[in-house]
Amino acid sequence: MSEKKIKVTLVKSLIGTKQSHRATVRGLGLRRLNSSSELQDTPAVRGMINKVSYLLKCEG
Repeated sequence: MSEKKIKVTLVKSLIGTKQSHRATVRGLGLRRLNSSSELQDTPAVRGMINKVSYLLKCEG
């Protein structure tokens, strides 16, 4: 059984965002604008994505 994956891409700048939101984006493995990361679909990762959803684009 293969784990579900979610691909997230940072599409908005971190300038002017809260420090905790910047840390969350960093925790998702995203560094600069348009960087992408493929993550396991877990409740913890979902919560992180929901917190900073206004900065991200998600696929599948």
